[in-house]
Amino acid sequence: MKSYLCAIGTANPPHAIPQQEIADFMAGALQLDAAEARKLKALYRVSGIEQRHTVLPDYGRENGEFEFYPNTPDLSPFPTVGDRMEAYQKMALPLSEAAVQDCLSQLPDLNPAHITHLITVSCTGMYAPGLDIELVNALQLSPQVQRTCINFMGCYAAFNALKVADHICRSTPNARVLIVCTELCTLHFQNRPEHDHLVSNALFADGAASVVVSSEPLSALSLQLDAFHCDLAPSGEKEMAWHINDFGFEMTLSSYVPSLIKQGIGQLTTTLLQKLNLQLSELNLFAIHPGGRKILEVIEQALGISKDKNRHAYEVLRQYGNMSSATVLFVLKSLWKEAKAEKHGAPVLSFAFGPGLTLESMLLSVHHV
Repeated sequence: MKSYLCAIGTANPPHAIPQQEIADFMAGALQLDAAEARKLKALYRVSGIEQRHTVLPDYGRENGEFEFYPNTPDLSPFPTVGDRMEAYQKMALPLSEAAVQDCLSQLPDLNPAHITHLITVSCTGMYAPGLDIELVNALQLSPQVQRTCINFMGCYAAFNALKVADHICRSTPNARVLIVCTELCTLHFQNRPEHDHLVSNALFADGAASVVVSSEPLSALSLQLDAFHCDLAPSGEKEMAWHINDFGFEMTLSSYVPSLIKQGIGQLTTTLLQKLNLQLSELNLFAIHPGGRKILEVIEQALGISKDKNRHAYEVLRQYGNMSSATVLFVLKSLWKEAKAEKHGAPVLSFAFGPGLTLESMLLSVHHV
């Protein structure tokens, strides 16, 4: 049996803030002097990001107008993990629900009560009873829907959700699997000047994405899930990490990450393509997680693909920044718009990366009925 990604929905919080306005907020919050502020703003200018969405309007405001952060020069007392999880619990459900509604609107014949499995994904917040149960109630899913939660796996977690959905659909006739990836990364701003924090503060944003995976096509266009391959680069174990500390979740994001990805991406791609007896030269459709502009560039160099073939990743990075696990689904949605009937059977190569250093890859193919 095969499995098919039948619809993709996305949603973002209402606060879309230009990248340079966020840089102004960061310079003030970090109390940088003029020279340091110039360096920070240069980092934001070359990020490839024009704007980011956030559940917190503070990033577009001046000190004295903040709602979440204290209106003090150094933002003290700085919000605790408890403060941030309270905000996550309040804001994750409406954003998730909007993404699901966008997804299900593309499948008018699918009754939500007939969804058999629900997979929720997040690395930016947790609580119980959790988002999965809240979605069951909000969407009026069957109380017998089988629920799986994938937490704290970072930017590649959507691949694990798709793998679980693929296994379910291949083994269960008539399976209808709803995946919801919701990330509120901006809740975890750290007001510290270390390079890791400066980079992560410049990249991450909030968003949600939802897909339906089925054991049969449910619409004229779908993406068939053909193969997956995962690898680890243990030398990068300390270069990308995600830890829960007293004042939020803290990201370690070393400048060595792009070079580690560049070293491993070739073998990862070769192994994946061998599963379907494909050559890289046969591929023209790419959905690469835009972990950052530099990461996209080194992948293009390593694989010999053009920036134009990678345009969907750049467009998502420009409009939304890095929304962790939801981001690659935004890229697939961008690619979806170009998957015309004449491209039936065309392979799609997708990548995402995260702590470990984990390298995830996936092959899909355009399917028209």
